[in-house]
Amino acid sequence: MRFSYELTETDDRQSVSPPPSGSTPKAELQWLPLQSHPIFPTATISAASAARTPTNLMAWDGASRLYVWDSHKKCLHWVSIRLGDPDPDSISAGFPSKVLQADVPVCFDVSKISINRNGSALLLAGQDGLRVIYLYGRASREENTIICRTVSIGSEIYFGSNNSIRILQISWHPFSDTHLGVLSSDSVFRMFDLSAAIGQPEQEYYLQPGELGLSGNAAAICPVDFSFGADHLWDKFSIFFLFSDGSTYIICPIVPFGSVYKWESLLEMHNDACTFGLKSANSKAVNNSNLAISWLESTFPELALQEGVGGNIFAVKAQPFVLMDASVLLQGPLRKVCHGVTENAVIQKGACEGRAISLLYNLVGKDSILMTAWSGGQLQLDALADEIQPVWKMGSAPRVCVDSLGQMFGAAMICELAPTNLSILKLDQPPNDTFWLGYPPPLLRLAIVDLALPNKGGSLISMASDPLVPERIFCLHDGGIDSIVLHFLPFTSQTSGKEKQMKTPSVFSVLSTCPGESSSPEPLHGFLTLSDSSGGSWIVGLTSSHECVVLYMETWNELLTHAIYSERETVSLEEATDADTLTVISKELLSGPKVVLLPSTAPNLRSVTADSIEGRSMLHQYFKLFHENYVEYAHKVYFELQHHGPHLKKIIDNQHSRIREVQQKLLDVEKKQEKIEDHIDSAVKLHSSLEMRLQNLRSLPGLQKKPLSKAERDFKLELDKFTGVELDALHSSIESLNARLTRHVHYQQQVDSSNRQKQIAGRRVSRIQDNELSQLKSSLEKLSLLNSENGKKVKLVESALSSGGISK
Repeated sequence: MRFSYELTETDDRQSVSPPPSGSTPKAELQWLPLQSHPIFPTATISAASAARTPTNLMAWDGASRLYVWDSHKKCLHWVSIRLGDPDPDSISAGFPSKVLQADVPVCFDVSKISINRNGSALLLAGQDGLRVIYLYGRASREENTIICRTVSIGSEIYFGSNNSIRILQISWHPFSDTHLGVLSSDSVFRMFDLSAAIGQPEQEYYLQPGELGLSGNAAAICPVDFSFGADHLWDKFSIFFLFSDGSTYIICPIVPFGSVYKWESLLEMHNDACTFGLKSANSKAVNNSNLAISWLESTFPELALQEGVGGNIFAVKAQPFVLMDASVLLQGPLRKVCHGVTENAVIQKGACEGRAISLLYNLVGKDSILMTAWSGGQLQLDALADEIQPVWKMGSAPRVCVDSLGQMFGAAMICELAPTNLSILKLDQPPNDTFWLGYPPPLLRLAIVDLALPNKGGSLISMASDPLVPERIFCLHDGGIDSIVLHFLPFTSQTSGKEKQMKTPSVFSVLSTCPGESSSPEPLHGFLTLSDSSGGSWIVGLTSSHECVVLYMETWNELLTHAIYSERETVSLEEATDADTLTVISKELLSGPKVVLLPSTAPNLRSVTADSIEGRSMLHQYFKLFHENYVEYAHKVYFELQHHGPHLKKIIDNQHSRIREVQQKLLDVEKKQEKIEDHIDSAVKLHSSLEMRLQNLRSLPGLQKKPLSKAERDFKLELDKFTGVELDALHSSIESLNARLTRHVHYQQQVDSSNRQKQIAGRRVSRIQDNELSQLKSSLEKLSLLNSENGKKVKLVESALSSGGISK
């Protein structure tokens, strides 16, 4: 339910109510996929906005309007969107889009835009400026450009000429359409009301922790982030502050003047204070509960007049009020619960790297979850182990501003540290006797998740909860987007009669912006979570190159994760089928229509005539009972079937597609079965051959060698110790020996050459003598032959002479 207020002042006040739907004429639009819309390639991001600061240049009004800031043209693009149309998984965007131009030039770099609850005003935040542009109430219109009224917030406080105060965090209040909460570097939390004087804050809270935090460092007392509470008891009136050392503080109660709250929740808080606080045996608890009841009845006067209000009231408006003689205390730092160990051990066990940079409060059922992001890439998940209670310090009067009529329009107070004696709480000693004593609620450590980011120590991490599945939290960092699903919560989880084991969260990578291992990650400059009434959920991201990314988050993924854990717990098939059925059809429809209960004082129908007054009244009464039970049940069934028809068709189509994929995979497996059998046969043969080789190797003689004895091992150790000793001296000796060897070889070569020459000369002389001897032998042989021939000739002559003398 949304509320709007029309204000009559015209000086510093602005109407935040949207105009009627028929006042804005609609032109013929061409519907395109959101990621293909022409505004994304044309718009650019400035260098300052792309610096190392958390950036979000996209906003959604929760219905049909998407806003994108163009840092180059200093304008706002307004795009009409349709969720799940025509494709259930897509987002369509209307073309041409409209351009919203501020009537006052925006002379600073915008790093964050955020829209209020009813979609009437949009925040433009940067390091050098803070402005709010009213999306309706335009001053003029030129073609497709709308000139909108723009106002500056806290310019004299934050952006003065001699001012060095930095804005750390800024956020719209969840229970007001006109209130902004701003945390600055001077440790002051200010709340501005856009429907009043925008130059000065409506409420100011000066945070004074009073100690050096958990780490004992003076820099640890600096706040870095804050988060508003959700609609759960006193959480709705609480603000959670995170300091740089990871310590968390709470201030409660804080209510914007004129904010709207549910009557039922306020009545529950009032009854709780009257039941448990006033009836306590501790005087301190009675005093604190009296202060809380007084504050509730003064802020919401309807609580003091419950009998005259009646039962038709659904929401009430907070009146300007603070306790005149008391100031709100700063509760904390919130300690950890443990099983009989000291606080230092708990803190050291859960230590994270770097410093704390961001905080997120998330309500899941009855559990209040606090998520702390550290610069080292870790996420610390804690749950409040007890309810938050308001705490005041008596005798510390706040500063109050009133108008001429005595109506309060501003307040400021110093939030000092609340004194406490409970530094740590043990689980085996539940604090049943600590109600309304002013002790801060302890924290139950759920888990510490390490995102393993590439940029250790300098990562920028921001978090956002899923609008449909509160157990799922999206974490935006330099490397992309991760999804963290909580599987255990202390109060929401069903224990079924015994204490259930705490399950660690599941972490899934939704989107990665790292182009490669060698490249640096590209952070996103826009992130939104969108959802529709039929259960569809989308993630829209804006990259550094100004490209739009749309991801459809299917709801059955969460059911699949739950089914996996159910299998580990041996859940039967019938129970799983019933659980899947209950997720589609409500229990009320499955139980059937209510039984018609006839009034006990009804007369006998046989004794009543149809045309009598009693008969007509009885007929009317029966007709009314029939209508209240059967006709209304038929309407519920018709609406339920009509509402879940597309969703069921989509689930059935997904199941059919998965069946076809499985069948195709089975066919592929059958085709590859023969190849698999061949691979198995070859593997068996190889295994047998390896066994044979192993047997052969075992028969080698080397395996029969005995191990070394102790003396041999000692000697081997001594040799190993001498290995490498005096290696330089050994090298020098080897070099000297090499030099000596070279010289000796050279000298030996010289000696050998001289001997060789002598040998050659002797061999020549011997050759000459041998030649002469051979010549002499040949000449002697020739002479001997001549002598022998001459002797033969002489003998012939003598024989011839002798024969002649005789004949005479």
